Amino acid sequence: MSFSINDAFSFFQLSCGSWKSQRSTHHLLHRQAEPGTSFILVKALELTDDRLRKVAEMHEYETSKLIGGCSVQWSGSMAWDQEGESHKGESVFGLVPSNINGREGFLLRDRGYAETAPVAGKFRMDEYDTLILETGYDTMNTIERFWFSGPDLRLRSSVVEGLSNTASFCVETRYK
Repeated sequence: MSFSINDAFSFFQLSCGSWKSQRSTHHLLHRQAEPGTSFILVKALELTDDRLRKVAEMHEYETSKLIGGCSVQWSGSMAWDQEGESHKGESVFGLVPSNINGREGFLLRDRGYAETAPVAGKFRMDEYDTLILETGYDTMNTIERFWFSGPDLRLRSSVVEGLSNTASFCVETRYK
């Protein structure tokens, strides 16, 4: 990558826009991979956005601790989908850094990835500017890694452990 990312807030600003995500999910129990496609829209939210205030209050954080946030909408399909099954949704999240450089902290969401309940995960960025998000749910845990291969190409891997054990890899291409 020919650019560096200073902090998690900058990472999410770079993520704003429209994306097409090609996914391969490996279901460990079934020993099979399932392909899928999603369309994702990421929009930055102003700190004055009422949705950010609500997500902070939901997780009992002071809104003054937030440094920013986004709304994410997605619509997708997976190869094994049953008739009527929908992979459509929307989530709002806010960033609360826990250190001065903003490279680690908490990601507060009104809706989780592995479960739809509100959830707060921990984020950190490594020396390669990879954003690592660890989230504990009631019935499972996830570790997601996001990184840019260029300004319009983002890669993502995730591992879900618990009731459903999966490993996924996504290639996400920005729409211009």
